[in-house]
Amino acid sequence: MEILKIALNLVNSLSLMFVIAFLLTKTKAFKNMFFSDSNPIRHKIFLAMIFGTFGIFGTYNGFPVDGAIANSRAIAVIVAGLLGGPIAGIGAGLIAGIHRWAIDIGGFTAFACAVSTLVEGLMGSIGYKYSKKFKHKWLLGFIITVIAEIMQMAIILAIARPYPAAATLVNKIAIPMTIINSIGVALFIIMLESIYREQQREAAIQSELALKIADQTLPILRNGINRETALAACNIIYDAAKVDAVAITRGMEILAHVGAGSDHHLPGENIKTYATKVALEKGEPVIATKSGMIDCSNENCMLKSAAIAPLIKKDKVIGVLKIYKTKENAITKVDAQLAEGLAKLFSTQIELAEIDYNAKLLSKAELKALQAQINPHFLFNALNTIASVCRIDPETSRKLLINLGNFFREGFKESSDIVDITNEINHVEAYLEIEKARFGDKLKVEYDIHCDNFQLPHLTLQPLVENAVKHGIYPKREGGTIKIQTLEAADSYSIQIEDDGVGFDYPANNPKGDGIGIKNVDKRLRSIYGDDFGLRIDSRRNIGTKISIDIPKRSA
Repeated sequence: MEILKIALNLVNSLSLMFVIAFLLTKTKAFKNMFFSDSNPIRHKIFLAMIFGTFGIFGTYNGFPVDGAIANSRAIAVIVAGLLGGPIAGIGAGLIAGIHRWAIDIGGFTAFACAVSTLVEGLMGSIGYKYSKKFKHKWLLGFIITVIAEIMQMAIILAIARPYPAAATLVNKIAIPMTIINSIGVALFIIMLESIYREQQREAAIQSELALKIADQTLPILRNGINRETALAACNIIYDAAKVDAVAITRGMEILAHVGAGSDHHLPGENIKTYATKVALEKGEPVIATKSGMIDCSNENCMLKSAAIAPLIKKDKVIGVLKIYKTKENAITKVDAQLAEGLAKLFSTQIELAEIDYNAKLLSKAELKALQAQINPHFLFNALNTIASVCRIDPETSRKLLINLGNFFREGFKESSDIVDITNEINHVEAYLEIEKARFGDKLKVEYDIHCDNFQLPHLTLQPLVENAVKHGIYPKREGGTIKIQTLEAADSYSIQIEDDGVGFDYPANNPKGDGIGIKNVDKRLRSIYGDDFGLRIDSRRNIGTKISIDIPKRSA
């Protein structure tokens, strides 16, 4: 009956300890320290102090039994060892053990209980070594506690005197303390693991948040990183992540700073914090846990902790992304992961923006090459033709001058890389009218335009028509005909440029090798619409050549 009474009292003591422990684990400081992956020595010392204090509480919350104290002190020190290793376990054992000896100096179990408390911390530390091999840590905790309690009873029997009193005490407390404390350790570990799983769920929510932020910010940063895009990105992160401040720098320059500190962390100025300089120099994430590590040059700065992640382009640090809090030790593991994850996404997007920019430059360069390819001889020949016609047919020469002006106006305009098909047809017509004036009936042109409601890249048709005139019709003694046709299909528009000139054996003599014009037209079409939308060429010697182009309706 007395054993049952001891067990019930231990359960009551254990319940109160659990309530206090549960409330403690809800504090941000404890969770940040307890569930940290880095686990530095200061964290282990912190655990030793916390669980040593719990051990002291277990002693005070115990109850007297034959001159000794039945208690739940073992739970705290064993859990400390299991979760924090030797430093935490032995440290907690020393704190709780010395206290047990000090409050009852000379008591017949005081020294024995102090020694056994230290041994229990050591046993928990041994369990820490094998914890990764156990799928269920609560089961390991239960087994370790059973062994530790048995050792405690053995130590009491070996050290406490008089021996008969020690034996009577052990007979009363051995079973209830072994069972209740072992169950207590198992439950304590289950509670902490449930809190850890809660942390993981929070991390999953934060990952979802990162994806949401990325979805909103990446299209902005696709335009490159500057003050405008950086400010837009910082505002999105600030609103979504519920942090105290967000900043982005480019090198040593502040591009944007939103939230606390925005009164002195101004765009265009140099960075003011030491932690940012470290991140830029090392090219590695920096976690500042207190204001001294941030070391802002402004004495009134409210920023106390930060997660700083470098922005990298082509293995070179070009700036940083910073997430700030106004309290020290407020940056959680999740905050740090958010900053690093977003910084990596932003770095990738910045590189893509540069690729896009270079692609646009290349496209413009290719267009310039097409424009430059307009042969100066064509201009001289056109002017000579007009000069020879102007005396005998002034009206025709006037029309030729208008066509020549239209030709060069269309050829050299830079307003847009994508134009209406009618603009391209007009450009071709101007070119062919001048060529027809030079060669008369030797060059015939047919237009078969079934649709004119779509767009295509500027200077697509003229190089192809010119190729047909120069390499298809002119070498043929009797001349020939060029036919230009547009058609509409279910999902695309088709353009065909066909001549009945000298032709060639395709693909043995691919016309795309004849000059930069055809090459660039093919390359530009593929880069804009995809590899399935390049030039399609069909040619036969002494029969002629047909070049076909498809423009997908999704882009037209």
